[in-house]
Amino acid sequence: MKIGVDLGGHTLTAASVSCGGPKPRIEKIDKTDTPRSRSVREIMEAIAFAAERLSGGEKITSVGVAVPGMLNADRRRALRLPNFPAEWDDLDVVDAVETALESHGMNVPVLIENDANCYALGEGSAGEAVGVSDFVTFTMGTGIGCGIVTGGRLLTGAHGMAGEGGHVVVRGEAPCGCGGKGHSETLAAADGTSARALAKGLPEDFEKLWKMRGQAEADEVLDVTIDVMARTIATACHLLDPEIVIIGGGMSRGEGIGDALKSRSVGYLSRPFKKLLDIRISRLGSEAALYGAVSIESRGKAAGSK
Repeated sequence: MKIGVDLGGHTLTAASVSCGGPKPRIEKIDKTDTPRSRSVREIMEAIAFAAERLSGGEKITSVGVAVPGMLNADRRRALRLPNFPAEWDDLDVVDAVETALESHGMNVPVLIENDANCYALGEGSAGEAVGVSDFVTFTMGTGIGCGIVTGGRLLTGAHGMAGEGGHVVVRGEAPCGCGGKGHSETLAAADGTSARALAKGLPEDFEKLWKMRGQAEADEVLDVTIDVMARTIATACHLLDPEIVIIGGGMSRGEGIGDALKSRSVGYLSRPFKKLLDIRISRLGSEAALYGAVSIESRGKAAGSK
C-alpha cells in the first residue's frame, strides 16, 4: 500500500492507493483540517496520524507528499511555502516526515514534490493524460498552478522551479504576490477575479459569477480571466508543443469554461498550432494530486505515459 498526501493551507488530505492494476486506485481517503498554526511539528504529526489511520495495520511501502511551494532540485528541502510560516524555509521535509512516521512505528521512505507537479503526475497515471507523453496541466483556483510533462518526464528545471505557468508575464504592471508583476495568476486566478467582481458589486464566488455570463458587468470581469488564461495557454503551447492541455482546480467546474478557453486561445496561436489545440477538463479533480503523490518515486516519469 502507498500513501499519498496533499498538504493544503486549509485541508490535509491523505489517501491509501493500490497500484497493482493497470491504473492506480484510491482505496480510502482521510481528510483533516490543516492545523491553524501550520507549524512543522503539528503538520508532521497530522501526516503521521493520517498514515496510521489509513494503514489499518497493513504495511505501507512509501509515502508521497504534495507540497504547496517551491522545492530544491533534489526534492528534499522546501525553499518557500508562501502560505506557511518561515520555519518551513529550507526545511528538510523528507527527513521531517520520515521522523514523524518513525515516532508512530512506521519506517517508511518518503518522497515529496510540488503540489501542481503532483497534479500533473496524477493526470498522467490515472486521468486524462494516461498514455500521453507531452502535456501541460493548469489548476485554476486561489492561484494558478502548472505542471509540465515532456517526453514522459516531469519538467523540473535546473533549480527545481520549472513549470511556474501562473507566473507567465501576460500584461500590465499589477504586482504579484511572488514579487514579480504582470503575471497571469494575479489577473486570472480566483483572488484577482473576485477582487474585480467585488469592485463592481458582483458576487465574489466564481461559480455564481460564471453563471452570470451574458450580463455586461459580469462579462467585463470574466473576460479578463479568460483572456489572460488564453494567453498563458497559448504561450505554453508555443514553448512546449503539448499533445493536450488539462484544466483543473475549483474554477474549472464552471460549465463551458473549457470551450471558452479554447475559443480565445486559438486566436493567440500561430497557424500550425491552431488545429492541434486540445483542452480537456480534469475528471480526477482534487484527487489528481493524491494519485500524483504516489507516483513521485519514478523521479518525475509520468506513470502511464508512452
